Amino acid sequence: MPTKKAVTLTLSLLMVAAQACGEPAAVVVEALMGKAAVLMIDGQRKMLAVGESFAGVTLVATEATTATLEVDGRTETVGLSRHVATTYQTLEERVVTIARDSKLQYQTNAVINGRSVLVLVDTGANVVAISSFQAKAMGVNYLEDGTPSQVETASGVIDAHSVTLQSVNVGGLQVDNVPATVVEGTYPATILLGMSYLRHVKIQEHDGMLSLSKSQ
Repeated sequence: MPTKKAVTLTLSLLMVAAQACGEPAAVVVEALMGKAAVLMIDGQRKMLAVGESFAGVTLVATEATTATLEVDGRTETVGLSRHVATTYQTLEERVVTIARDSKLQYQTNAVINGRSVLVLVDTGANVVAISSFQAKAMGVNYLEDGTPSQVETASGVIDAHSVTLQSVNVGGLQVDNVPATVVEGTYPATILLGMSYLRHVKIQEHDGMLSLSKSQ
């Protein structure tokens, strides 16, 4: 279940001039994780450590809620909903609220590959985890489309397959092409909504309520 050590997510928008052409290029700071950040640069998602560059964008520094970027020789510190150029469009944020249950867990309904299922929010899981029993019921052809792997559980090492889900949608917060693991057998009993989905949304927990939000 989420803790205060969960990945701190923040969203901001930086519009800069593209080097290759005169049209503006979009750089979005999607997540801040210590001395690294996940950036969406011209539609390409890239994780950069401080000092690393990609497509002409260098991550100079990170703070709790801001990232300092160098683009085209300009250094800018970008925070939530801050713009640094004349072209800026406010993004509409959609919020989904989930109440903690009697087991102190956050469970909710999600639509995965068009099928409605129950999921358990789990920031400790690297990816969305699905039992092979549920995967078959959902029409996920993991044996043909997946890559064989193994996972370690309390019961030992179990065969699994790595797959890519077409889409995961929680209350309208949709993420496409989500990495997942299908575990042979009936574990987990409830689909684990792991970080391969959660890293694309902002997570906040307060007084037994968990909110997920994402700019649309």
